[in-house]
Amino acid sequence: MIFNSKSLAIFGIISAAASANAFAPRGGSVATSSAVDMSTSEVAEPHSLLPPDEVLESYSPSIGSKLELEIALTNIKTTFEQKLQKNVNLVRVSAPMFLSKTSGFNDNLNGVERPATFAPRDFQDVKLEVPFSLAKWKRWALHYYDVPAGQGVVTDMRGLRCDDDVDFTHSLYVDQFDWEKHIAQEDRNEEYLENTVKSIYSALVETEKMVEAEYGIKAVLPEEITFISSDEALKAHPDLSPKERENLYCEKHGAVFFMGIGGNKEDGELRHDGRAPDYDDWITPRACGGTGLNGDILVWNPLLKQSFEISSMGIRVNPEVMEKQLDLCGNNDRKELIWHQMLLDGTLP
Repeated sequence: MIFNSKSLAIFGIISAAASANAFAPRGGSVATSSAVDMSTSEVAEPHSLLPPDEVLESYSPSIGSKLELEIALTNIKTTFEQKLQKNVNLVRVSAPMFLSKTSGFNDNLNGVERPATFAPRDFQDVKLEVPFSLAKWKRWALHYYDVPAGQGVVTDMRGLRCDDDVDFTHSLYVDQFDWEKHIAQEDRNEEYLENTVKSIYSALVETEKMVEAEYGIKAVLPEEITFISSDEALKAHPDLSPKERENLYCEKHGAVFFMGIGGNKEDGELRHDGRAPDYDDWITPRACGGTGLNGDILVWNPLLKQSFEISSMGIRVNPEVMEKQLDLCGNNDRKELIWHQMLLDGTLP
């Protein structure tokens, strides 16, 4: 069994307050790069990549030098990774820059996004993909490194997302912590999920306190994270969009774990947001009446005045759950891929 987090974009918490380039299309936060300028110039006006005017007018950088900013971001990144490793019991490993298309190791995201693909000069029949994330690769890494139950791996991955909606919180360039933990069968439950979320959130709070002490940027995160069922949130606010519900709860609580992401409502629309069928478990019933042993960590960004996703995570599919979710999504053809065969035959933990 596996516990995973596909994205841990810790810089979102402090980039808006601390970055001298927080609202520039290039540089500043972990999710921006010069690729944004080049790749969106034909489809978006530069101003559309920036926050609303009222945010820009009231914004004053806490760190004025670009060089000082880079030093600060490295400090923050190192601090968070160390605290995450300690709290969740993870070991750092190296990340791949590309994956074989036929292996099935790349993350499929929502199943419609195009990966950046290329063929090596001397092996034109081999198709390689730049990863969206290491959602599948890191589960294989647990097998490769023979990681015991109770321990996991973490890597600082780089990737490209050609079809991402580029704005001041999204980019074509991915720089995120990907981690995966080997868990026992009896730990596939809601309590284990919540305890792990608390461990991750504690690392975020501890890192933010370091930022306040070293850079004078006031900490804004609450000490505790609030757990919200996406199913209950939908019942309470059926007329709001998923983003509006996230904003509502994040503004109220400061930090929220939206539990139960993926799958469709009775009307065929997404229950809250999309999730790949071979990633984490979004069908297992929970005690509260909702379904899914997964979710998203979100925090309230007081400068942007909106919710900000920090982590997409959950307890992994086992063979039985994956087969059901593949069938629900009409993706049974994936069972022929190497990665999926390794999961179905019990090779992967």
